[in-house]
Amino acid sequence: MTNFDKPIRRIAIVGTGVIGASWAAQYLASGFDVIATDPAPNAEANLRKFVDDAWTVLTRIGLSPGASRDRLEFTPDMKQALAKADFVQENGPERLDFKIKLYAEMDAVTPPDSLIASSSSSLTMSAVQSKCEHPERCVIGHPFNPPHVVPLVEVVGGAKTSPAAIEKAMTFYKSIGKRAILLRKEVPGHVANRLQSALYREVLYLVEQGVLSVADADDAVSWGPGLRWGVMGPSLQFHLAGGAGGIQHFIDHLMPPVLEALWKELGTPRLTSEFKQRLADEVQQEAAGRSVARLAEAENEMLVGLLRLRSGHS
Repeated sequence: MTNFDKPIRRIAIVGTGVIGASWAAQYLASGFDVIATDPAPNAEANLRKFVDDAWTVLTRIGLSPGASRDRLEFTPDMKQALAKADFVQENGPERLDFKIKLYAEMDAVTPPDSLIASSSSSLTMSAVQSKCEHPERCVIGHPFNPPHVVPLVEVVGGAKTSPAAIEKAMTFYKSIGKRAILLRKEVPGHVANRLQSALYREVLYLVEQGVLSVADADDAVSWGPGLRWGVMGPSLQFHLAGGAGGIQHFIDHLMPPVLEALWKELGTPRLTSEFKQRLADEVQQEAAGRSVARLAEAENEMLVGLLRLRSGHS
């Protein structure tokens, strides 16, 4: 069985929607040759515009030696794109039947010692790799949107993925500055999306119950715990909450009366048509006429500043 130790120089991007285009920009900024493929009309033009627009932010984050937008190729022929790829980042639709078929097709034309990583946000690799001849090299490499800005990547294998492939994926993502985390077992939705979904369920419950508005709920997160989570995660935060006794004091004296008591009060919102319309209306009010693109640009600017600040304290 291969140990996947060959150098990675040429990366294939399969699917150039928002996530695929963002990955392409990331890999170009990291100094790789990138060949992208997508059958959609205008896919190449849209991809190149995305990369051009992202390059300013990527330059602020920091370009690797050899980084160049000129190293981007495009072909609608997936076989041609994958034939000499050292690493494949797949970004197809989140439909299991589609993914299973796509992976069997990719597996047949990709060099057997090259990894195939999926950006899938919810599907398990055990299901996706089920029809592959070389399932041992298939992994989940799920980014957090947008991949060219947010460092997190969740890595998890399927039942037939080799430990060497998982190790190679972890090493590779870390080598380009990503914060790769290893999931020791498969769960639908992986980890980060489950965490934000759990929080959003309670946000919607509180809004639906009339406790506060959508805008105030957003402020409650982003100007409170969200600020702290940008510095360290919740377990370390509760370690601080335990004072001099740290996490042990928190577990022994604060967890039962605080967290456990609150857990019993958490709810599930009733997603009626009326509530969903109210939610949409209040979000539009909060956006105050700013387009999605404008909001995303502002978010990326703030994230770059936060990443720079964190890099000086890690």
